[in-house]
Amino acid sequence: MILVFGSINVDLVVPVPRLPRPGETVLGGDYLLLPGGKGANQALAARRAGAVVVIAGAVGEDGFAATTLDPLRRAGIDTGLVRAVAAPTGCAAIMVSEGGENIIAVASGANLMVRSDQVPDALLGPRIVLVAQMEVPSAETGAMIRRVRAAGGYVLLNLAPAGALDDSLLRDIDLVVANEQEAATLGADPARIAATLRHGLIVTRGAAGADAYLRNGATLSVPALPVAAIDTTGAGDTFVGVLAAALAQGQPIETGLRRASAAAGLACLARGAQAAMPDAAAIEEAMGRLPQR
Repeated sequence: MILVFGSINVDLVVPVPRLPRPGETVLGGDYLLLPGGKGANQALAARRAGAVVVIAGAVGEDGFAATTLDPLRRAGIDTGLVRAVAAPTGCAAIMVSEGGENIIAVASGANLMVRSDQVPDALLGPRIVLVAQMEVPSAETGAMIRRVRAAGGYVLLNLAPAGALDDSLLRDIDLVVANEQEAATLGADPARIAATLRHGLIVTRGAAGADAYLRNGATLSVPALPVAAIDTTGAGDTFVGVLAAALAQGQPIETGLRRASAAAGLACLARGAQAAMPDAAAIEEAMGRLPQR
């Protein structure tokens, strides 16, 4: 089973002809109000890939809460560990260019009130795969990681947005997934970083695919799925969620990487983080179109 400990947001998405420069106003098209947040996105991606998923997080006592939680519940995700708190539901403001690139600003809101003790000890154990990110308080994420490690579970951390990590915490993490900019905050040598983790480091590189640097010194590369991107907003979260699902299902990391890369490509084919997240059948079909390295 996958336990997602992370953020739950609404996404305010504005399509623009190009991303604005500092101080510039660019007129866009009609905005969309969509469910999002890295935690919720990764939970949905894992569920659509076939995993059993429970999410722990927080939303406000406002009208946006239902917008964020209803799609998760309809997908069959257990939201019983999500708290309603006296703060606004988190919100991400996203501008998406005609070429599919985006810039994002996040108002954390209720996400700052997520606590590790929302998750009961009875839920933890060797069969749990924890999926965490950096959009809730880092101290609580660290506490959750250590609890899962102590219970014998597997820990996958998506280092997004990038933040400082204590070396002692790295030793409790099995796998870190980061894009090139995020990975650079850990150091210049991916192999050295991987050696401090229990399993390894995966660096995603957009249209160039992804590379895995494993603790045992091995390096794996996977290409990206060739697509004409419409919106890349949910691609990274889809990669993480689908990879976590593969690991929870006992698949080798090589298979998980290919499934994650194929799914991330499919997630670029519609606007919004969750709208284009593929199901297991679509991922399986897309894997046949994934180039070989």
